[in-house]
Amino acid sequence: MAIALEDIVPFGRSADEYARMFALSAADLDSGIVGIGDGPASFNAEMSALEKAVISVDPLYCFSAEDIETRFHAVADDIIAQVRATPDDWVWSYHRSPEQLKANRLQALNRFTADFAAGKAQGRYRTGELPDLDFPMGRFALALCSHLLFLYSDHLSYDFHIASVHEMLRVADEVRIFPLLTLTGAPSPHLHPLLHHFERAGFEVALASVDYELQKGGNQMLRVSRAASDTRATSSSHPL
Repeated sequence: MAIALEDIVPFGRSADEYARMFALSAADLDSGIVGIGDGPASFNAEMSALEKAVISVDPLYCFSAEDIETRFHAVADDIIAQVRATPDDWVWSYHRSPEQLKANRLQALNRFTADFAAGKAQGRYRTGELPDLDFPMGRFALALCSHLLFLYSDHLSYDFHIASVHEMLRVADEVRIFPLLTLTGAPSPHLHPLLHHFERAGFEVALASVDYELQKGGNQMLRVSRAASDTRATSSSHPL
């Protein structure tokens, strides 16, 4: 599905934020990761510099680095103004202020844009979107979905969430999703029905507190994984 750049808010997160949001261990970082909806995060660039294998997937990657950067500067001040106008909705323990939040997002963007052309040529940035991923079954150990599912519950249906998590579980042994709140800071209405769906389907499902909170109350991630026997059966299929 084609996307319009004017519909996108290209805010990306750093590798340190990813490590905190998804409670990534050293073993996780060595395991072979796909990031779904990474946008202009610097996670891929930073991991590549450390010789870690990460592939990022986002429809945004059909645009040039220059177009993405231009869009960031077109919307960043308005977004930060909205944050500043709702001080009770945010926790300033990691980003110390709205101004630092913008600076951190700009730093991530700059690292991403500097890496984008080379990373795209190397196949580390791939244009694509849920619920259909162009990877074979069991390609990755870990799929990370940042600031897409649950956050946009008003726009993405429950059926879309179910199909998307099933698709990520097709290509990865484990899925982690953060955050679990909507854009308004409310619990997603899709979360608990989705938990029950995957529990009934025989997957291991857990909510975990993490060392990251920007939206007030948004300090949990969802983990969904295959049963241990299924994971061992496909562990040899990760070429990354």
